[in-house]
Amino acid sequence: MVRYGAIAAGMMALALAGCGGAKDQNAPSGETVSPAAGTSAATTTESKPVAFVPCMSCHAVTPGQNGIGPSLAGVFGRKAASAPGFEYSAALKASGKTWDEATLDAWLTNPMGMVPGTRMTYMGQSDPAKRKEVIEYLKTLK
Repeated sequence: MVRYGAIAAGMMALALAGCGGAKDQNAPSGETVSPAAGTSAATTTESKPVAFVPCMSCHAVTPGQNGIGPSLAGVFGRKAASAPGFEYSAALKASGKTWDEATLDAWLTNPMGMVPGTRMTYMGQSDPAKRKEVIEYLKTLK
């Protein structure tokens, strides 16, 4: 049991390291530190919120850098299925959606329920606070 706890702790540390963090101006050589407890994760492209970690397995935030999923750069306010260079499902192309707070919240809750036939296999995020963190972060991506 202890072994699995250590493995889980190590995996969480790796996930958090991939999220970046705030630069501590008072730390030697500007080392990266985690946000203080009780504060929201940073919402700049330099530091991704912890709630965004699952998204990183398929999506990049650099314009034009598509992976399994399309780049999320500039997604907020964009028409669904319109990022250049990515081949979307017919269902998402026909959805007529535009990515705003309401549509992103519904999408992050249950993509396959919102647009049946989408190729996005993410099962959804049930926690409204985590969805809000992701949406606020997506708003910052240009």
